[in-house]
Order: sequence, then C-alpha cells, then structure tokens
Amino acid sequence: MNTSGLRIGAAALLVVVGIWAGARIHFHRVSTQNPPGVVSVPAGVASAPNPSDLALPAPKIPDRLPQFSLEDRTGKATSITSFEGKSLIINFWATWCAPCRSEIPLLERLHAEWVGRGVSVVGIAVDYRDKVLEFADRFKIGYPLLIGEQDALDAAAAFGVETPVFPFTVFTDRRGEVVALFIGELHKPQADLILSEVENLNSGRMQLPAARRAIEEGLRALQSPGTG
Repeated sequence: MNTSGLRIGAAALLVVVGIWAGARIHFHRVSTQNPPGVVSVPAGVASAPNPSDLALPAPKIPDRLPQFSLEDRTGKATSITSFEGKSLIINFWATWCAPCRSEIPLLERLHAEWVGRGVSVVGIAVDYRDKVLEFADRFKIGYPLLIGEQDALDAAAAFGVETPVFPFTVFTDRRGEVVALFIGELHKPQADLILSEVENLNSGRMQLPAARRAIEEGLRALQSPGTG
C-alpha cells in the first residue's frame, strides 16, 4: 500500500471538515442504546460540535472498497458488491441531518448525469428504516438506498470514519479502488473535480496516487479565497 498516497487521500478529503451541521448520528428511541461516542440530541436537531470533534484524526482510508451488506428499500440484504464494475458515489447520511438533506438534489443530478457513464450514486442511510422509507418517498429519492443502524455505522467505520460524521461521501473507480473520501456537504464543483479524476483513472490516463494528488490540489484551490 502506498502510505504517502493514502495520507494524500486522507488530507484530500478533509478540507471541509468544518461543515458540521448534523455531524453525529443519533438514534432517539429509548429502547436502543447509543453506540460509543454518539451524542444524543432531539430528533431533527443537529448536535453542535464538541471542541474535541474539531480535531478528529484523519480517517485511515482503505485502498479498496470494503465489503459489507445492508438492507435495501424492500428489506433485502444487498452487498455493496452488487454494484461491482461501476464507479460509486457512496453517500452516508441521516434523515435528521440538515446538510444531508441539502445534498439530495445534487446527488439526484449526479446519478442522472453519470449513470450512463458507469457511475452510480448509492445512499447509505444510518437511521431507522421506517423514517428512511418515509423520507425517501416524500423526497422522491431515485438512486439506490441501503439502510442500517449499527450495521451502517460499522460500514462507515470500515472506511476509517470511526466517529460518525455526516454527511460524508466516498468515491470509487470501476475497479473498486477508493479514490476520495469527502467529509461535509458536497457541492457540484467538488463533485465535478473528483469525478473528472475518477474518469481519468477509469480510462487509464492516470494512476491512483496522481489522481489523489490532483484532487487534493483541486479541493484546496476551491477552498482558497476568491474561488467558488
């Protein structure tokens, strides 16, 4: 494993860690014990970051897409490998998270624009199943959804996000290599930048370490004063 490339990938993709509203998962039913490190707040209300949260360690981003299964909308256990051969935009979210809700129109557009080029958006809802289904119907979410509670938190941890921070989005190429992990609300300039490098990887025009460097530099430029 190229550790320097992995560090670049991690840095790439934490430049927006300050976009927090709705940062922590919350299960509000009394019968369910909160997972370790999870802050309980009223349903629909985002928890404010603790001082320690602002110094979260960089995720240990895996080189390849971890293997996990979650239930789809019909309740069928679905492996992430069912999307094998496609580049993925895997968005971890929750119904109570305001930035997560703000991302949905963009994710819908990305799915429509890129599905013909072998890219699929997959939403992973870390929330109660009944709430997710009601929410998805109300907002007419058209891209695939996988749903879970602790098992979805475990999937997040497999990407190196041990402290659940939402939303976050993982980008993979068609070979299942993890290209980028973006923490915070995703916007079109960032998505377009990352997807352009995914295309370069898929076409063989670029290797993974170079793609990660290009993403890091591009995201930093987008964060610079005077840029969009």
